[in-house]
Amino acid sequence: MSTGDPSAPEPRLKPTNPATLVVAGLVAAATAWLSVSHWYFELPSVPVLPALTLLALAIVEFALAQQTRARIERKPGRPGVEPLAVARYVVLAKASSLAGAIFAGFTLALTIWLAVEAQRVDHAARGLPAAAISAVSSLALVAAALWLERACRVPDDPDKTQADQR
Repeated sequence: MSTGDPSAPEPRLKPTNPATLVVAGLVAAATAWLSVSHWYFELPSVPVLPALTLLALAIVEFALAQQTRARIERKPGRPGVEPLAVARYVVLAKASSLAGAIFAGFTLALTIWLAVEAQRVDHAARGLPAAAISAVSSLALVAAALWLERACRVPDDPDKTQADQR
């Protein structure tokens, strides 16, 4: 990402690397599988409230992404956007994508484990719907966070792009 000016500093904040999210999710899944297979029957059933919280955060971030993208592109009827607000949104998006990946890995492993155990244990069958909702909500949070991060990018300057092509 060069600006053409050799003295210009390289940006420090890079887009979220999907590999980072995959590795975090896999580590969380492995941890969940080992933990759940040893201690699940000593724990209370899986709660639904965390899943609903993750889903609400995903909805908020998706709406924020839509609004921010329209404001950055200066669509008619939309006010400008504060640069500091965009920076805060990017930090929120990066944190949410990582947290969502960790929750997704954990809850996907939990859901698979419960689906296997639900055939023989009633307690596991009762926890399966909440675990599945948590997994879907976590994946929705990752998607919304990545969309918010993408929405906060400043579009290329069309005048500069045309000058570079000449």
